[in-house]
Amino acid sequence: MIFKSLCRHAGIGANSYLLEASGARVVLDSGMHPELEGMDACPRFELVEPGSVDATIITHSHLDHVGTMPVLMDKQPQSKVFLTPETADLATAMLHNSVNVMQAKRIELGLTEYPLFEHRDIDIIAEKFELRGIERPFDVDPDGKIRATFHDAGHILGSVGVTLKADGKTLLYTGDVNFEDATIQKGAILPHEPVDALVIETTRGDYARRPDYTRLSEENSLGEAISRVIARKGSVLLPVFAMGKTQEVLAMIHRFKREGLIPYKTPVYIGGLSTKMTLIYDRHSDTSRRKLPGFRILADMELEAGSRDRRKPRQIPLVQGAIYALSSGMMTENTVSNLFARTGILENKKNGLFFVGYADPASPGGKIRAAAQGDHVVIDPKHGAVPINCDVRVYDFSGHATRESLLEYILKVNPPKTFLVHGDEPAVEWFKQQLAEKLPSTQVIVPQPGEEHVI
Repeated sequence: MIFKSLCRHAGIGANSYLLEASGARVVLDSGMHPELEGMDACPRFELVEPGSVDATIITHSHLDHVGTMPVLMDKQPQSKVFLTPETADLATAMLHNSVNVMQAKRIELGLTEYPLFEHRDIDIIAEKFELRGIERPFDVDPDGKIRATFHDAGHILGSVGVTLKADGKTLLYTGDVNFEDATIQKGAILPHEPVDALVIETTRGDYARRPDYTRLSEENSLGEAISRVIARKGSVLLPVFAMGKTQEVLAMIHRFKREGLIPYKTPVYIGGLSTKMTLIYDRHSDTSRRKLPGFRILADMELEAGSRDRRKPRQIPLVQGAIYALSSGMMTENTVSNLFARTGILENKKNGLFFVGYADPASPGGKIRAAAQGDHVVIDPKHGAVPINCDVRVYDFSGHATRESLLEYILKVNPPKTFLVHGDEPAVEWFKQQLAEKLPSTQVIVPQPGEEHVI
Protein backbone atom coordinates (compact mmCIF):
# COMPACT_ATOMS: atom_id res chain seq x y z
CA MET A 1 0.00 0.00 0.00
CA ILE A 2 1.48 3.34 -1.10
CA PHE A 3 0.24 6.80 -0.05
CA LYS A 4 1.11 9.94 -2.01
CA SER A 5 0.08 13.57 -1.56
CA LEU A 6 -1.15 15.30 -4.70
CA CYS A 7 -1.51 18.64 -2.91
CA ARG A 8 0.27 21.46 -4.71
CA HIS A 9 1.50 22.77 -1.35
CA ALA A 10 1.61 21.30 2.14
CA GLY A 11 -1.10 22.83 4.34
CA ILE A 12 -4.72 23.80 3.76
CA GLY A 13 -5.80 24.20 0.15
CA ALA A 14 -6.21 21.92 -2.84
CA ASN A 15 -6.56 18.68 -0.88
CA SER A 16 -5.97 15.49 -2.84
CA TYR A 17 -4.16 12.21 -2.16
CA LEU A 18 -3.44 8.97 -4.02
CA LEU A 19 -3.59 5.47 -2.56
CA GLU A 20 -2.21 2.51 -4.52
CA ALA A 21 -2.48 -1.20 -3.64
CA SER A 22 -2.11 -4.34 -5.78
CA GLY A 23 -2.27 -2.28 -8.95
CA ALA A 24 -5.51 -0.51 -7.95
CA ARG A 25 -5.58 3.27 -7.50
CA VAL A 26 -7.96 5.58 -5.63
CA VAL A 27 -7.80 9.36 -5.36
CA LEU A 28 -8.98 10.82 -2.04
CA ASP A 29 -10.58 14.24 -2.58
CA SER A 30 -10.01 16.71 -5.40
CA GLY A 31 -9.93 20.20 -3.95
CA MET A 32 -9.39 23.74 -5.21
CA HIS A 33 -7.16 26.15 -3.31
CA PRO A 34 -9.32 29.09 -2.12
CA GLU A 35 -6.54 31.70 -2.35
CA LEU A 36 -5.00 30.79 -5.72
CA GLU A 37 -6.28 31.07 -9.26
CA GLY A 38 -6.25 28.95 -12.39
CA MET A 39 -4.24 25.76 -12.52
CA ASP A 40 -2.21 26.97 -9.54
CA ALA A 41 -5.33 26.28 -7.47
CA CYS A 42 -5.46 22.63 -8.60
CA PRO A 43 -3.74 19.60 -7.09
CA ARG A 44 -0.78 18.09 -8.92
CA PHE A 45 -2.79 15.76 -11.11
CA GLU A 46 0.19 15.50 -13.48
CA LEU A 47 1.71 13.11 -10.91
CA VAL A 48 -0.95 10.51 -11.88
CA GLU A 49 -0.88 8.91 -15.31
CA PRO A 50 -4.02 9.66 -17.34
CA GLY A 51 -6.54 6.84 -17.35
CA SER A 52 -4.93 5.02 -14.40
CA VAL A 53 -7.33 5.75 -11.52
CA ASP A 54 -10.02 3.22 -10.58
CA ALA A 55 -11.98 5.42 -8.20
CA THR A 56 -12.24 8.85 -6.64
CA ILE A 57 -13.61 9.31 -3.12
CA ILE A 58 -14.99 12.71 -2.09
CA THR A 59 -15.22 13.13 1.67
CA HIS A 60 -17.37 16.28 1.63
CA SER A 61 -18.56 19.13 -0.53
CA HIS A 62 -16.40 22.11 0.46
CA LEU A 63 -14.50 23.43 -2.55
CA ASP A 64 -11.10 22.73 -1.00
CA HIS A 65 -12.05 19.03 -1.22
CA VAL A 66 -14.25 18.82 -4.33
CA GLY A 67 -13.62 21.98 -6.37
CA THR A 68 -11.42 20.41 -9.08
CA MET A 69 -13.16 17.08 -9.46
CA PRO A 70 -14.18 17.87 -13.10
CA VAL A 71 -10.51 18.67 -13.87
CA LEU A 72 -9.48 15.29 -12.46
CA MET A 73 -12.28 13.49 -14.32
CA ASP A 74 -11.12 15.03 -17.59
CA LYS A 75 -7.85 13.13 -17.12
CA GLN A 76 -9.45 10.07 -15.48
CA PRO A 77 -12.80 9.63 -17.27
CA GLN A 78 -12.96 5.94 -16.37
CA SER A 79 -12.82 6.64 -12.62
CA LYS A 80 -15.91 6.04 -10.54
CA VAL A 81 -16.79 8.72 -7.99
CA PHE A 82 -17.87 7.50 -4.53
CA LEU A 83 -19.60 9.89 -2.13
CA THR A 84 -22.63 10.13 0.13
CA PRO A 85 -26.03 11.17 -1.29
CA GLU A 86 -25.86 14.44 0.68
CA THR A 87 -22.39 15.24 -0.62
CA ALA A 88 -23.51 14.45 -4.17
CA ASP A 89 -26.30 17.04 -4.00
CA LEU A 90 -24.22 19.72 -2.28
CA ALA A 91 -21.13 19.17 -4.42
CA THR A 92 -23.10 19.39 -7.64
CA ALA A 93 -24.60 22.72 -6.57
CA MET A 94 -21.23 24.07 -5.42
CA LEU A 95 -19.48 23.08 -8.65
CA HIS A 96 -22.16 24.72 -10.79
CA ASN A 97 -21.76 27.89 -8.74
CA SER A 98 -18.00 27.62 -9.15
CA VAL A 99 -18.41 27.71 -12.93
CA ASN A 100 -20.38 30.95 -12.58
CA VAL A 101 -17.66 32.44 -10.36
CA MET A 102 -14.90 31.43 -12.80
CA GLN A 103 -16.81 32.87 -15.72
CA ALA A 104 -17.10 36.17 -13.85
CA LYS A 105 -13.38 36.12 -12.96
CA ARG A 106 -12.51 35.52 -16.61
CA ILE A 107 -14.08 38.89 -17.36
CA GLU A 108 -13.22 40.79 -14.16
CA LEU A 109 -9.62 39.59 -13.78
CA GLY A 110 -8.78 38.67 -17.37
CA LEU A 111 -8.07 35.02 -16.45
CA THR A 112 -8.44 33.47 -19.88
CA GLU A 113 -7.94 29.87 -18.66
CA TYR A 114 -11.24 30.18 -16.75
CA PRO A 115 -13.55 28.43 -16.48
CA LEU A 116 -11.55 25.25 -15.82
CA PHE A 117 -14.71 23.25 -16.60
CA GLU A 118 -18.25 23.87 -17.84
CA HIS A 119 -21.73 23.14 -16.51
CA ARG A 120 -22.14 20.23 -18.93
CA ASP A 121 -19.00 18.58 -17.51
CA ILE A 122 -20.59 18.52 -14.06
CA ASP A 123 -23.80 17.04 -15.40
CA ILE A 124 -21.88 14.24 -17.14
CA ILE A 125 -19.87 13.42 -14.01
CA ALA A 126 -22.97 13.46 -11.78
CA GLU A 127 -24.47 10.65 -13.87
CA LYS A 128 -21.54 8.43 -12.83
CA PHE A 129 -21.77 9.10 -9.10
CA GLU A 130 -21.71 5.99 -6.93
CA LEU A 131 -23.70 6.86 -3.79
CA ARG A 132 -22.77 5.08 -0.58
CA GLY A 133 -24.02 5.36 3.00
CA ILE A 134 -21.98 5.36 6.19
CA GLU A 135 -20.72 2.11 7.75
CA ARG A 136 -21.48 0.06 4.62
CA PRO A 137 -18.27 -1.45 3.18
CA PHE A 138 -17.84 -1.37 -0.61
CA ASP A 139 -15.23 -2.22 -3.24
CA VAL A 140 -13.66 0.79 -4.94
CA ASP A 141 -12.11 -1.10 -7.89
CA PRO A 142 -13.59 -3.81 -10.16
CA ASP A 143 -11.41 -6.58 -8.71
CA GLY A 144 -12.10 -5.71 -5.08
CA LYS A 145 -8.46 -5.09 -4.25
CA ILE A 146 -9.30 -2.00 -2.15
CA ARG A 147 -12.32 -2.05 0.16
CA ALA A 148 -13.65 1.15 1.72
CA THR A 149 -16.05 2.14 4.50
CA PHE A 150 -17.45 5.62 5.12
CA HIS A 151 -17.78 7.00 8.67
CA ASP A 152 -19.71 10.09 9.75
CA ALA A 153 -17.14 12.91 10.13
CA GLY A 154 -19.48 15.43 11.80
CA HIS A 155 -18.11 18.35 9.74
CA ILE A 156 -21.03 19.30 7.48
CA LEU A 157 -24.00 17.51 5.95
CA GLY A 158 -22.80 14.30 4.28
CA SER A 159 -19.17 14.59 5.37
CA VAL A 160 -17.25 11.37 5.96
CA GLY A 161 -13.94 9.91 6.92
CA VAL A 162 -13.00 6.71 5.13
CA THR A 163 -11.24 3.48 6.02
CA LEU A 164 -9.43 1.74 3.15
CA LYS A 165 -8.24 -1.86 3.42
CA ALA A 166 -5.91 -3.63 0.98
CA ASP A 167 -3.01 -6.07 1.09
CA GLY A 168 -3.67 -6.77 4.76
CA LYS A 169 -3.16 -3.09 5.63
CA THR A 170 -5.63 -0.47 6.87
CA LEU A 171 -5.48 3.29 6.25
CA LEU A 172 -7.96 5.76 7.75
CA TYR A 173 -8.38 9.21 6.20
CA THR A 174 -10.41 11.52 8.44
CA GLY A 175 -11.17 14.23 5.91
CA ASP A 176 -12.39 17.29 7.82
CA VAL A 177 -13.76 16.09 11.15
CA ASN A 178 -15.57 17.45 14.20
CA PHE A 179 -16.23 15.28 17.25
CA GLU A 180 -18.62 17.75 18.92
CA ASP A 181 -22.31 18.24 18.25
CA ALA A 182 -23.21 21.52 16.56
CA THR A 183 -26.69 23.03 16.24
CA ILE A 184 -27.76 20.76 13.37
CA GLN A 185 -24.77 18.52 12.79
CA LYS A 186 -24.03 15.67 15.17
CA GLY A 187 -20.42 14.96 16.11
CA ALA A 188 -18.26 12.43 14.28
CA ILE A 189 -18.28 8.70 14.90
CA LEU A 190 -14.94 7.40 13.68
CA PRO A 191 -13.73 3.85 14.44
CA HIS A 192 -11.31 3.34 17.34
CA GLU A 193 -9.71 0.12 16.11
CA PRO A 194 -5.96 0.29 15.48
CA VAL A 195 -4.89 1.16 11.93
CA ASP A 196 -1.60 0.89 10.05
CA ALA A 197 -1.75 4.51 8.91
CA LEU A 198 -3.83 7.51 9.91
CA VAL A 199 -4.19 10.55 7.65
CA ILE A 200 -5.62 13.25 9.90
CA GLU A 201 -6.47 16.92 9.56
CA THR A 202 -4.70 19.41 11.85
CA THR A 203 -6.61 22.63 11.09
CA ARG A 204 -6.88 23.90 14.67
CA GLY A 205 -3.48 22.75 15.89
CA ASP A 206 -2.33 26.28 16.69
CA TYR A 207 -5.52 27.25 18.53
CA ALA A 208 -6.16 26.55 22.21
CA ARG A 209 -9.82 26.88 23.12
CA ARG A 210 -10.52 28.78 26.33
CA PRO A 211 -11.15 26.43 29.30
CA ASP A 212 -14.67 27.71 30.11
CA TYR A 213 -16.01 27.21 26.57
CA THR A 214 -19.32 25.43 26.00
CA ARG A 215 -21.26 25.40 22.77
CA LEU A 216 -24.48 26.49 24.49
CA SER A 217 -22.88 29.45 26.27
CA GLU A 218 -21.21 30.56 23.03
CA GLU A 219 -24.52 30.40 21.18
CA ASN A 220 -26.31 32.31 23.94
CA SER A 221 -23.59 34.96 23.93
CA LEU A 222 -24.21 35.49 20.22
CA GLY A 223 -27.97 35.67 20.81
CA GLU A 224 -27.51 38.30 23.52
CA ALA A 225 -25.23 40.38 21.27
CA ILE A 226 -27.80 40.24 18.47
CA SER A 227 -30.52 41.27 20.94
CA ARG A 228 -28.56 44.36 21.99
CA VAL A 229 -28.12 45.47 18.37
CA ILE A 230 -31.80 44.97 17.59
CA ALA A 231 -32.79 46.90 20.73
CA ARG A 232 -30.80 49.95 19.60
CA LYS A 233 -32.34 49.70 16.13
CA GLY A 234 -29.18 48.55 14.43
CA SER A 235 -28.61 45.74 11.96
CA VAL A 236 -26.54 42.57 12.36
CA LEU A 237 -24.24 41.17 9.69
CA LEU A 238 -23.16 37.55 10.11
CA PRO A 239 -20.61 36.68 7.38
CA VAL A 240 -21.16 32.99 6.64
CA PHE A 241 -20.22 30.36 4.12
CA ALA A 242 -23.25 29.45 2.03
CA MET A 243 -22.97 25.77 2.88
CA GLY A 244 -22.72 24.49 6.44
CA LYS A 245 -22.23 27.64 8.47
CA THR A 246 -25.36 29.32 7.08
CA GLN A 247 -27.58 26.43 8.11
CA GLU A 248 -26.00 26.13 11.58
CA VAL A 249 -26.48 29.86 12.21
CA LEU A 250 -30.09 29.81 11.00
CA ALA A 251 -30.85 26.96 13.39
CA MET A 252 -29.37 29.04 16.22
CA ILE A 253 -31.50 32.04 15.27
CA HIS A 254 -34.56 29.79 15.20
CA ARG A 255 -33.83 28.75 18.80
CA PHE A 256 -33.16 32.35 19.86
CA LYS A 257 -36.59 33.35 18.56
CA ARG A 258 -38.42 30.39 20.12
CA GLU A 259 -36.82 31.03 23.51
CA GLY A 260 -37.36 34.79 23.40
CA LEU A 261 -33.66 35.65 23.29
CA ILE A 262 -34.35 37.88 20.29
CA PRO A 263 -37.70 39.28 19.10
CA TYR A 264 -39.67 36.66 17.19
CA LYS A 265 -40.49 39.04 14.33
CA THR A 266 -36.85 39.98 13.65
CA PRO A 267 -36.35 39.78 9.85
CA VAL A 268 -33.63 37.37 8.70
CA TYR A 269 -32.06 37.72 5.26
CA ILE A 270 -29.93 35.15 3.44
CA GLY A 271 -28.34 35.17 -0.02
CA GLY A 272 -29.38 33.27 -3.11
CA LEU A 273 -26.66 30.62 -2.99
CA SER A 274 -27.35 30.06 0.71
CA THR A 275 -31.00 29.49 -0.16
CA LYS A 276 -30.02 26.85 -2.71
CA MET A 277 -27.80 25.07 -0.19
CA THR A 278 -30.44 25.29 2.52
CA LEU A 279 -32.95 23.60 0.21
CA ILE A 280 -30.55 20.66 -0.01
CA TYR A 281 -30.13 20.57 3.77
CA ASP A 282 -33.92 20.52 4.10
CA ARG A 283 -34.22 17.76 1.50
CA HIS A 284 -32.10 15.51 3.73
CA SER A 285 -33.64 16.54 7.05
CA ASP A 286 -35.16 13.09 7.64
CA THR A 287 -32.52 10.94 5.97
CA SER A 288 -29.24 12.19 7.45
CA ARG A 289 -27.77 11.70 10.92
CA ARG A 290 -28.43 15.07 12.53
CA LYS A 291 -29.89 16.94 15.46
CA LEU A 292 -33.32 18.49 14.97
CA PRO A 293 -34.56 15.66 12.73
CA GLY A 294 -37.41 16.80 10.51
CA PHE A 295 -36.64 20.51 11.06
CA ARG A 296 -36.78 22.23 7.68
CA ILE A 297 -35.20 25.64 7.76
CA LEU A 298 -37.02 27.23 4.84
CA ALA A 299 -40.40 25.75 5.80
CA ASP A 300 -40.15 26.31 9.56
CA MET A 301 -38.58 29.79 9.54
CA GLU A 302 -39.68 33.01 7.91
CA LEU A 303 -36.67 34.05 5.84
CA GLU A 304 -36.04 36.75 3.28
CA ALA A 305 -33.98 35.32 0.39
CA GLY A 306 -31.81 37.27 -2.02
CA SER A 307 -30.88 36.75 -5.65
CA ARG A 308 -28.14 34.38 -6.87
CA ASP A 309 -27.24 36.89 -9.59
CA ARG A 310 -23.63 38.00 -8.99
CA ARG A 311 -24.26 41.07 -11.14
CA LYS A 312 -26.94 42.34 -8.73
CA PRO A 313 -25.63 41.57 -5.24
CA ARG A 314 -27.41 44.45 -3.53
CA GLN A 315 -30.97 43.39 -4.20
CA ILE A 316 -31.31 42.75 -0.47
CA PRO A 317 -32.38 45.96 1.32
CA LEU A 318 -30.48 47.20 4.37
CA VAL A 319 -33.07 47.89 7.05
CA GLN A 320 -32.94 48.59 10.76
CA GLY A 321 -33.47 45.74 13.19
CA ALA A 322 -32.67 42.93 10.78
CA ILE A 323 -30.21 40.04 10.72
CA TYR A 324 -28.18 39.38 7.57
CA ALA A 325 -26.51 35.97 7.25
CA LEU A 326 -24.61 36.61 4.03
CA SER A 327 -21.70 35.00 2.22
CA SER A 328 -18.83 34.89 2.02
CA GLY A 329 -17.61 33.96 5.47
CA MET A 330 -14.26 35.68 4.90
CA MET A 331 -15.97 38.69 3.29
CA THR A 332 -14.01 38.24 0.06
CA GLU A 333 -14.17 41.10 -2.45
CA ASN A 334 -17.22 41.08 -4.75
CA THR A 335 -19.35 39.13 -2.27
CA VAL A 336 -22.55 40.32 -0.62
CA SER A 337 -21.11 40.33 2.92
CA ASN A 338 -18.24 42.56 1.76
CA LEU A 339 -20.63 44.94 0.01
CA PHE A 340 -22.95 45.21 3.02
CA ALA A 341 -20.08 45.81 5.41
CA ARG A 342 -18.55 48.48 3.21
CA THR A 343 -21.74 50.36 2.34
CA GLY A 344 -23.70 50.44 5.58
CA ILE A 345 -22.70 48.12 8.41
CA LEU A 346 -19.17 49.07 9.48
CA GLU A 347 -19.49 52.84 9.81
CA ASN A 348 -22.69 52.85 11.93
CA LYS A 349 -22.10 52.34 15.67
CA LYS A 350 -25.61 50.93 16.11
CA ASN A 351 -24.78 47.91 13.97
CA GLY A 352 -23.06 44.64 14.78
CA LEU A 353 -20.64 42.57 12.69
CA PHE A 354 -20.34 39.14 14.29
CA PHE A 355 -17.96 36.49 12.92
CA VAL A 356 -19.10 32.90 13.41
CA GLY A 357 -16.36 31.08 11.50
CA TYR A 358 -12.80 31.21 10.26
CA ALA A 359 -11.38 34.17 8.35
CA ASP A 360 -7.88 34.11 6.91
CA PRO A 361 -5.83 36.99 8.38
CA ALA A 362 -5.14 38.31 4.86
CA SER A 363 -8.84 38.29 3.89
CA PRO A 364 -11.10 41.34 4.28
CA GLY A 365 -12.76 39.63 7.24
CA GLY A 366 -9.36 38.94 8.79
CA LYS A 367 -8.37 42.59 8.41
CA ILE A 368 -11.53 43.74 10.16
CA ARG A 369 -10.97 41.28 13.03
CA ALA A 370 -7.42 42.55 13.50
CA ALA A 371 -8.43 46.23 13.55
CA ALA A 372 -9.49 48.36 16.51
CA GLN A 373 -12.57 50.51 16.93
CA GLY A 374 -12.21 53.70 14.89
CA ASP A 375 -9.58 52.26 12.54
CA HIS A 376 -10.03 52.70 8.81
CA VAL A 377 -9.73 49.47 6.81
CA VAL A 378 -9.66 48.77 3.07
CA ILE A 379 -11.77 45.67 2.44
CA ASP A 380 -12.09 46.17 -1.32
CA PRO A 381 -9.12 47.66 -3.22
CA LYS A 382 -11.48 49.25 -5.73
CA HIS A 383 -12.89 51.46 -2.95
CA GLY A 384 -11.53 53.59 -0.15
CA ALA A 385 -10.98 52.75 3.49
CA VAL A 386 -14.03 52.38 5.73
CA PRO A 387 -14.16 53.33 9.43
CA ILE A 388 -14.95 50.54 11.88
CA ASN A 389 -17.52 52.05 14.21
CA CYS A 390 -19.89 49.09 14.66
CA ASP A 391 -19.65 46.39 17.30
CA VAL A 392 -17.28 43.65 16.03
CA ARG A 393 -17.18 40.27 17.80
CA VAL A 394 -15.77 36.82 17.04
CA TYR A 395 -17.45 33.55 18.07
CA ASP A 396 -16.15 30.00 18.01
CA PHE A 397 -18.48 27.73 16.06
CA SER A 398 -15.80 25.88 14.15
CA GLY A 399 -16.74 22.80 12.17
CA HIS A 400 -13.27 21.38 12.85
CA ALA A 401 -12.30 19.31 15.87
CA THR A 402 -10.22 20.87 18.63
CA ARG A 403 -6.57 19.92 18.68
CA GLU A 404 -7.03 18.15 22.00
CA SER A 405 -9.77 15.87 20.63
CA LEU A 406 -7.73 15.11 17.51
CA LEU A 407 -4.71 14.21 19.62
CA GLU A 408 -6.88 12.01 21.82
CA TYR A 409 -8.13 10.21 18.71
CA ILE A 410 -4.60 9.60 17.39
CA LEU A 411 -3.63 8.09 20.73
CA LYS A 412 -6.65 5.76 20.63
CA VAL A 413 -6.00 4.31 17.19
CA ASN A 414 -2.25 4.14 17.88
CA PRO A 415 -1.07 4.09 14.25
CA PRO A 416 2.50 3.10 13.29
CA LYS A 417 2.38 5.99 10.79
CA THR A 418 0.56 9.29 11.30
CA PHE A 419 0.23 11.66 8.33
CA LEU A 420 -0.48 15.25 9.39
CA VAL A 421 -2.42 17.12 6.68
CA HIS A 422 -4.76 20.09 6.22
CA GLY A 423 -2.96 22.40 8.63
CA ASP A 424 -0.67 25.42 8.56
CA GLU A 425 2.90 25.00 9.80
CA PRO A 426 2.26 26.12 13.42
CA ALA A 427 -0.68 23.72 13.65
CA VAL A 428 1.35 20.81 12.33
CA GLU A 429 4.26 21.63 14.67
CA TRP A 430 2.00 21.43 17.74
CA PHE A 431 0.94 17.90 16.77
CA LYS A 432 4.52 16.86 16.03
CA GLN A 433 5.65 18.00 19.47
CA GLN A 434 2.71 16.37 21.26
CA LEU A 435 3.13 13.04 19.45
CA ALA A 436 6.87 12.96 20.07
CA GLU A 437 6.07 13.16 23.78
CA LYS A 438 2.87 11.11 24.06
CA LEU A 439 3.18 8.55 21.24
CA PRO A 440 6.85 8.16 20.30
CA SER A 441 6.08 4.81 18.65
CA THR A 442 4.30 6.49 15.73
CA GLN A 443 6.23 7.78 12.74
CA VAL A 444 4.98 11.33 12.16
CA ILE A 445 4.93 12.35 8.51
CA VAL A 446 4.04 15.69 6.93
CA PRO A 447 3.57 14.47 3.34
CA GLN A 448 5.16 16.63 0.69
CA PRO A 449 3.68 16.73 -2.82
CA GLY A 450 4.75 13.76 -4.90
CA GLU A 451 6.50 11.82 -2.14
CA GLU A 452 5.61 8.13 -1.92
CA HIS A 453 5.15 6.52 1.49
CA VAL A 454 4.89 2.76 1.89
CA ILE A 455 2.31 1.64 4.47
